[in-house]
Amino acid sequence: MTKQLNKNIVVGISGGIAAYKSATLVRELIKAGAKVRVCMTNAATQFITPLTFQALSGNPVHTDLLDNRAEAAMGHIELARWAELIIIAPASADIMARLAHGIANDLLSTLCLASEASLHLAPAMNHIMWTNAATQANLQTLRQRDIKIHGPAIGEQACGETGAGRMLEPDAIVAKLVENQATLNKTLSLQGKHVLLTAGPTREAIDPVRYISNRSSGKMGYSIAIAARDLGAMVTIVSGPVTVPTPKNIDIIKVESAAEMHSATLAAAKSADIFIATAAVSDFSTKDIFSKKIKKTGEYLRLQLKQNADILSDVSHQFSHLFTVGFAAETHNVIKYARGKLKRKKLDLIVANPVGEGKGFDQDTNQLEIIWHDGQLSLPEKEKQTLAHELIAIIVKRYFQS
Repeated sequence: MTKQLNKNIVVGISGGIAAYKSATLVRELIKAGAKVRVCMTNAATQFITPLTFQALSGNPVHTDLLDNRAEAAMGHIELARWAELIIIAPASADIMARLAHGIANDLLSTLCLASEASLHLAPAMNHIMWTNAATQANLQTLRQRDIKIHGPAIGEQACGETGAGRMLEPDAIVAKLVENQATLNKTLSLQGKHVLLTAGPTREAIDPVRYISNRSSGKMGYSIAIAARDLGAMVTIVSGPVTVPTPKNIDIIKVESAAEMHSATLAAAKSADIFIATAAVSDFSTKDIFSKKIKKTGEYLRLQLKQNADILSDVSHQFSHLFTVGFAAETHNVIKYARGKLKRKKLDLIVANPVGEGKGFDQDTNQLEIIWHDGQLSLPEKEKQTLAHELIAIIVKRYFQS
């Protein structure tokens, strides 16, 4: 199976004999490229053990609403922020009723209310329970809230009766999730669009062996480029020196200095539709570059620095047709400084993130504040590739609304 579900997925399991099928579902989701964590109700643990799912998913199974092993003993918040998609399979009549009425009296129901992830249910129950007026009313409520319902199937049930109420088979559920993702990708398509990014640090030479630079790894920029490519865009990265692997089907223009990045970016911007400036460009470079290695002649060395051209500002002012996205990496006053940069540089959107003290630069995770002129959205700390897909979806929506 191709890796079509590159997502953080929580598999919720409520009480029902169909819980045994969820073991196969976890395995199939992982085969499809998902990272899976499992959340079980107390009733579910009576049908199949948490240890089974821990072995299959490679992660501890979540069962307790207040978990003293979790940050601030609130495991549901951590799990809610981690999840990009929640699939409850089997979804009993009870969990459907509680979700329809906003009742959060266990970990699974609380998780669903506390998360912004897309929610999917695979119902499983006796056919008379399924056709009961209360269940059908709850079903309509859930659908009106854009909760995706997959199934149930019609067939023989554990009670020996036949009718609608069987949980879909795991491969059918995965197919539904893949289909839903494909529909979403089509809605967010960047087909025919050219996305230009800057990424990584710049190096400003002092002499033949020394330079001024910063801690940027380029991981965030390259992750965003991959996310844009996956939505069908033609992607160009103007990249400073990085060790990040070169992604397939993406054009890379390699540069070193801020001046080189400035020149290459302005040239590429002529044909672009969206510009995303993730590079950590050096604000200053040396006024004079020494032709030979500087030798130690005293306790101090004085260097004269000059201000580099502002790539982001120049692009936004010279190419008004571009949808321009800036990045603001700050150690303090993150939102305040980002809003100032958004206005000052005439950007359509700015992405702010805290750096320092083990955050941001050269890390595999990040957290983002996405700000535009009349709105703001927070993306909590996650792996950079996961964040990149969420961010590019927001950028695409803002681009087509502009």
